[in-house]
Amino acid sequence: MFKNKKPAFAKASAGKEKGFTLLELLVVIGIIGLLASILVVNLTSTRKRARDTKRIADVRNLQTASEDYYGKNGKYPGTIGDLVTGQQIPVWPLDPLAPTGTVCTGNSDLCYWYSNYTPGGALGPQTYHFGASFEDPGSLLLNQDRDCNSINGTGCPYINAYTNGFNGADTAGCVTSGSGAVGRGCYDVSQ
Repeated sequence: MFKNKKPAFAKASAGKEKGFTLLELLVVIGIIGLLASILVVNLTSTRKRARDTKRIADVRNLQTASEDYYGKNGKYPGTIGDLVTGQQIPVWPLDPLAPTGTVCTGNSDLCYWYSNYTPGGALGPQTYHFGASFEDPGSLLLNQDRDCNSINGTGCPYINAYTNGFNGADTAGCVTSGSGAVGRGCYDVSQ
């Protein structure tokens, strides 16, 4: 008795095409585009934080290697390169943004920053100052560093002991002179 009877919804849709309207498709595509743009922005800031975390790890490794060097030699290294030749570290560490093949020979944002101080009568450096330029100048991690300016000694273990170096203040990246790297901060440690 009920075998030949079609359901009510089948009668209502008889002769109509099945699928989505153009308007429905545009709304869905717009929502997907909005979500994708939010995701890209979040990924960019996450990548910056990850690179800054790597910079901290590298600076702390340099600090540990310098202490090892001091234990063996009675002085801190003259350059970061001395840590490589002294076999405290296998290679000169590079900033995460440094292009492949970068060769470090001194201070720069791609190679980390280093300064030291040798007091009169000492056989070699008795203090050190390492730094890394951060991409996120508002990072809370910058509140946990030394903020030593080894150009003029402000905030350093030995005031006015340094005669050259870099500015470890968190305001403009690690710089030796001038206004600094706009939009960068400097994470630094010293002894």
